Order: sequence, then C-alpha cells, then structure tokens
Amino acid sequence: MSTLPLPAHASHTSHTALPGRIGPAQTLRHSLALAGRGVTKFMKSPIQLVDVILTPIICLLMFIYLFGDAMSGGDTDGYLRLVVPGVMVMAVFQASVGIGAALCADASTGIFDRFRSMPIARSSPLIGAVLADIVRYVVCLGTVAVLALVMGYRVETGPLAALAAVALLIGFALSFAWASVYLGMLIKNPASVQGLMTILILPLTFASNVFVPREGMAGWLQAWSDVNPVSLVADTVRGLLNGGPVADSLTGTLAWMAGVIVVFFPLAVRAYRKNAG
Repeated sequence: MSTLPLPAHASHTSHTALPGRIGPAQTLRHSLALAGRGVTKFMKSPIQLVDVILTPIICLLMFIYLFGDAMSGGDTDGYLRLVVPGVMVMAVFQASVGIGAALCADASTGIFDRFRSMPIARSSPLIGAVLADIVRYVVCLGTVAVLALVMGYRVETGPLAALAAVALLIGFALSFAWASVYLGMLIKNPASVQGLMTILILPLTFASNVFVPREGMAGWLQAWSDVNPVSLVADTVRGLLNGGPVADSLTGTLAWMAGVIVVFFPLAVRAYRKNAG
C-alpha cells in the first residue's frame, strides 16, 4: 500500500491549510479517494485475489461432491440449494478477515504517519481501505455464482431478489470487517490478527446452518444457530435466492450488522488515532 502514489486529491490537500472541522461529506470524499487507491492496488497486484477465488471453489466442490451424498441422503439438488447460499456467506465472511492483517502491515511502513500529516478526516484511511475491499467480495461472489451455475444451481426468484442478496452479503462483510480493522490497529503482528480472526469466524461458521440444516443439530446447537449471525444471513440469502420468508432472519441480520458497526467502528478509529499518534 505504501508503494502506491497517493490520489491526486489527497496529494493536493497535503499542501492546503488544515480545516478546523471535517464534515461527513468531506469524510466520504476523502474515503472514496483512498478507496480508489486501494482498488488500484488490487489491479496492480491481482495475486491478492487468489484466496477469495480458490477458497469458495474448494469448499463448494468438497461439500457437494465429497460430502454431499452423505449429508443429503442422495438429494444432491436439494443440498445444492442449501449449500450454495451458505458458501456465499462463508466466503465473504472469511474475505472480510484479511483487511485487518493488511492494515496492520501498513501500519509498520509509516503510511499512517503520512495520512495523519494531511488535512483529511482521521477515519478516511480506514473507511477507504474497507470500501476498497468490496472488490474482493464481488470477485468472491462472482466465483461462487459461476461455479454454482455450472453445477446446476439456479436462482428461483428474480433479478431484484438476487441483487438484494448480493447487496446484503457485501453489507454483512463490510460490517464485520470493522472487527478485523480494530484488531489490525490494536495488534502489531499481522499473523496474530489473522489468527485471532480465524478463531472468531470458525465457531460462527461451522456452528451454523451453512452446511447442514438446523433440524439435524443437537438442541443446544440449534439454540446457538438460531441467533448466530452467519445462520441468520444464510437463511435470508436462501430466501432471496430460493424463495421463502426472509423477514425474521433479515431483521436479525440487520441487527447484528448494526451492532458490530456501532461497537467496532469507533473502537477501530480510536485505535488508529492512538496507533498513528
């Protein structure tokens, strides 16, 4: 990140007077400028997208062709309807983990000191980095969609419902990315950030209904799955793509997303200020 030139707008503002107060509109403008810089980074180094391409491919092939018969009792089409939305959720959830480790690595290069010397909103480097990660989520979901179509999965609702599912998945990943950003600003070692986030996402992912229906779980696990954000967003995406009710699961998903942002966004910005200071 530090090897790329700063956006023209950001470079210009470094020579202007520091404004007394930066409003939401300016914060958004600064964040979008830095997000554009992050997208340029992906274009110059597409190898960074390999993990979000290979992970869903491996999971989808493994669970359909290796475990599918055993877990579905031979109903491959039914299991495909269950697993494809679940793998979409799992894939974007895991993709959101990387931002914390990347920002932690950037912190050691001094790039944040340069940002801090510029008259831009203090939160814009973090918001810009999180928004740039939308590229990773789109690539990830596109990979799952293409492979699922080849395997025989079909959306049974319509284009608007499918777009709503994609928007919800990206919003879900963006909200939980703030937990990763917070750890990235708090911890000095990128590998430790990755490790802690993996510890967080494993119980959320595998103790959910992503790969098995809740009816096949033990009673205590059903209770956990019912409030698990991964299960809630998976149920919502299934409803949007396969058809069925989504109101209750969507309400729970939005509540989790709002709660994570309310808690971790201010913590991440505070840790960034302390880190850059």
